[in-house]
Amino acid sequence: MSSFTEVPILDLALARNPDTKPAFLEDLKHALLQIGFLYIKNTAIDEKLIQDVVRLCKAFFDLPEEEKLRLEMKNSPHFLGYSRLGNEITKHAVDYREQIDLATELPAPSADEPRYRKLRGPNQWPNEELIPGFRKTIEEYIARMTDLSTEFTSLIAEAIGLPTNAFERFFEGIGESESGTQRQDKLKLVKYPDLEELGVEGESAQGDSMLSSYLLQVPPHKSLQVQNAEGTWISCPPIDGTFVVAMGQGLEAITGGVVASTTHRVLSPATGEGPRFSIPFFQGVSYDAKFESMDVPEDVQKLKREVVGDEVEMTFKKEMFEKLGEATLTNRVKSHTDVGEKYYPDILEGIKALQLKEQQSSASTLAIPSTDGADDKPKGRRRAPTIVIDKIEAPPSYGEDPGPDGSLLRKEAYEKRKMDAEPDEVRYHSDAE
Repeated sequence: MSSFTEVPILDLALARNPDTKPAFLEDLKHALLQIGFLYIKNTAIDEKLIQDVVRLCKAFFDLPEEEKLRLEMKNSPHFLGYSRLGNEITKHAVDYREQIDLATELPAPSADEPRYRKLRGPNQWPNEELIPGFRKTIEEYIARMTDLSTEFTSLIAEAIGLPTNAFERFFEGIGESESGTQRQDKLKLVKYPDLEELGVEGESAQGDSMLSSYLLQVPPHKSLQVQNAEGTWISCPPIDGTFVVAMGQGLEAITGGVVASTTHRVLSPATGEGPRFSIPFFQGVSYDAKFESMDVPEDVQKLKREVVGDEVEMTFKKEMFEKLGEATLTNRVKSHTDVGEKYYPDILEGIKALQLKEQQSSASTLAIPSTDGADDKPKGRRRAPTIVIDKIEAPPSYGEDPGPDGSLLRKEAYEKRKMDAEPDEVRYHSDAE
């Protein structure tokens, strides 16, 4: 990932013309290797369908609270349904948004199938009388976005020197299953309240799993930002007639880091700006697919090394899992602990145990360094820089302390923020020094 200063806009119409396709693929390769984020325009998705989806997205969050709670995700082992404000955890912090997760409508797998296949299953739909046309419109939109994402993924393969069908084995059917073999793509309808409604500072940094995602931004808020190699946040505002395409952690993993999965964040709208609505579509994969690195041509790998060096930090820990489904299920439990508690308690306990082990390991490296020599300095963790201070007047702030009556989710998120803010080392200087 380079120190880009803006997110490129690619014209998909150029990819559909043999005369202009080579130039399009060069621009796409640059975006994939150096940014991992881009806009696409001229997608051929019907504008009326897009406007209907936006209208129904806003209408959904105006439904009576009891209707939304009837659809809560914790009632679904497939992680589909409604999440109330502050119910999701992203990178160990509470994510201040309200949303509903939807997907290609599929039946549930049978009880004797591998457990990660429970990620597939039916949606929880709102009452048709309360929001007419919701299901029909959403299902049509998911179908059109499925076609678009399949087309664009073949262009991604071609841009980095692979056959156009290189990624198809990650979409292939999962074999004998009560859930069938159709790919299940995901769609979220998201509402970010403004700061007045929220009551706290809201910000969430994240990367996307799966292979690729396609974001429909609803104007006018300019809240989406993407991080470049220098750590600078670059604005990614809504542009009429476009989708924002983000490369996912799964795609990063199977290309050996050649395609970048770039960290991005959403800032809650300022007080008085009103809520921000966002509609991301996530390209699904076969959960039975195994992690395999693609045989990316050496000239493309060489170009990537010239851009970011030899070390590529992988955000998807593929060495921990044999199949994509196992990794995805673990990530979903980590994000939605209420679903984990109800349907996957053993996975949730394993996650907590691993997090505790990481905390203990990190804490053991925090110490006052010896002054006998530089070689004795403890290395500590790498999540925060070394801080040198003369004296401490007051402890640092880690956000609002949920207190003894706070929920388990908020307590865990608060403690994790405290841990992540700890410096590698703290040197105490006396007044005499």
